[in-house]
Parts: sequence; structure tokens; C-alpha cells
Amino acid sequence: MLSVRALHAGYAARTVLRGVDLAAARGEIVAVIGPNGCGKTTLLRVLSGGLRYEGSATIDGTEVRASGAASLARRVAVVSQSAALPERFSAFEVALMGRTPHLRLLQSEGSGDVRIVRAAMERTGCWELRDRPIDALSGGERQRVVIARALAQEPDLLLLDEPTSHLDVQHQVGTFRLMAELCRDQQLAVVAVVHDLTLAAMFADRMALMSGGRIVAAGTPAAVLTPRTIEQVYGLAVRVLAHPATGRPVVVPDVTIDTGIAGPLEQAGATR
Repeated sequence: MLSVRALHAGYAARTVLRGVDLAAARGEIVAVIGPNGCGKTTLLRVLSGGLRYEGSATIDGTEVRASGAASLARRVAVVSQSAALPERFSAFEVALMGRTPHLRLLQSEGSGDVRIVRAAMERTGCWELRDRPIDALSGGERQRVVIARALAQEPDLLLLDEPTSHLDVQHQVGTFRLMAELCRDQQLAVVAVVHDLTLAAMFADRMALMSGGRIVAAGTPAAVLTPRTIEQVYGLAVRVLAHPATGRPVVVPDVTIDTGIAGPLEQAGATR
């Protein structure tokens, strides 16, 4: 599905990506992790056709740079952490914009498009918001509408740039559970930039850890999320535990915090 080889890209005279290799198959979630400024969002910009590049980035064998904007929009959908949304539009109207790549010039949406959008909004839990103005919604509600708009495009490849950054814990898990269901049911390929390492490990089939514009580790969550690798890249000592039910990695900072306040046991001991 997605194949990236020896990818170089950047802005003006500054190179950000340096020889990136990445792949994502249909039915697979690939989580891209790494510290701020390492090139994660730049990678997504290349894959969505928004940035020139050297090397190769293909979707089913077709180079991204050789695809027209309309053709690429029918195949690739993007959910960013701070999507610019038009004011005074309802949530339904914003989600309906996801059907635009499938319409001819000046063609209006039909009943089939409306059914697709409703299904997308129901799957993301925002159908009840359909009549509310988009600028009157909370950050989490807006994000769910943006995800619905992306699903309404019926893409083959879904690119997520910190898709859960404005969501509470319930909707963070719900969003990734939905991605996993879509991968299974519709054979989507999902590439998601995620900061929460444990959340990424819960749902990703594979992970790619970036540092300095390169992928320095790739593979299963267990292979990538090791204490040594995380400390080398993030500069933070951690403990990696196994989830008691799934066995997947749980990353915990290896720090001790002295609050200066004695707990009940310490207080009891002090009086003896």
C-alpha cells in the first residue's frame, strides 16, 4: 500500500527528513513517535502531497508527487491536531466537505453522500452535534467532526497528526479503537503521529521511532519501546512494563518525586 524509501524533504534551505524508510499495509496501524521537531509532521505533509521531496513515496505503486490533487484527495485523508475550520457552518456541513473530492465541478451532494456522512458521524460519536455551529463546539467535539470528515472521504490511507490531542481519555481510546475497526473492516492503512507512547502501543501493529529526521527504530511496539532506546531518543529514563491483560508495553517515567509531605505510614512512624 504505502511505501517510502530514502525520503528527503524540508523547508527552504533546511532539510528535515533524511533518508526515511517507512511502509504501511492495508489493515495496519503504524504509529510514528518521537520528540518534538524530529520530522513527524513533515513526513505526513509529504505523504499528503503538501511538500516536495526527494526519494520515493508511493501509494499502491504511484508516486505521491505524480498524483493530481483531486486523485490524491480521494485516496488520502488527513486529520491534523489543529485543523482550520470554517465558521458559521454546522458540524454536519463540515463533515459533508469530506465528500468534495468525489464530486464533479459544481455537482451537489446527493442522498448517497448524506448517508456516508451520517455513518461517519455516527461512528465517531458526533451525529448528535450535526446541527450545532462548528465554532460553538469544544475542542474535543470539533476533533470528532474532523475525523468524521476524513472518514467521509472514504480514503485508502488515513494520516493522523496527534488525533487525540484535544480529547479526553474515553475518546482517546475510542478514537484508536475506531481506527482499529476501520483497518479490520475496510482494510484502511493508518499512519498516526502519536505522543502518548503507551496509547500508541495499545493499538499500533508497528511503530516507527524518529529522531533528527531519521527513523532510528521500527518494528512491533515491544521491539521499539525499550528503556534504552527511549532514553537515548527522549533523554528520559523509563521503565517499560507489560500490560497484565495484553502484554503490550506500558511506558512509565523512572522518576521519584519528593513532595515533602509525609503519607499516613510515615506520619504514623514519626509518632512512635
